[in-house]
Amino acid sequence: MRNKRRRGFTLLEVLVATTIMGIAVGTLMSALSTSVRNASRLADSDRASVIARRTMDELLAAPAIRYGTMLEGRFDPRETGVNGGWRGQVEPFESIPGQPANIATLERVVLEVWWTQGSARRTMVLDAYRRIP
Repeated sequence: MRNKRRRGFTLLEVLVATTIMGIAVGTLMSALSTSVRNASRLADSDRASVIARRTMDELLAAPAIRYGTMLEGRFDPRETGVNGGWRGQVEPFESIPGQPANIATLERVVLEVWWTQGSARRTMVLDAYRRIP
């Protein structure tokens, strides 16, 4: 009686295992690529929100800005890491009853921040209010 022991895998088993591994690695790489792209987009958005908040603080601290004046500026990409800019305006918000409409007790500061992400332009709008002394 001959007792033959087979060692190793057949060609078909190797092809099936290789196909399964290829599908698993392809799926993993696709998920990793999507995660990296989302992390990059989130980092750019987070950086832009920090810069927007800093710009809004500067506008709130500048009482000499007149109503209706459109202010604009660009961010230095070397300093901020963002290729973009901003546009802001101060508007009257709330008037005292019985006072002329141009005399307000609160001012509304509107700030639009934009930046480019790849070939797309992203924007963020912030509103803040300040009391007129």
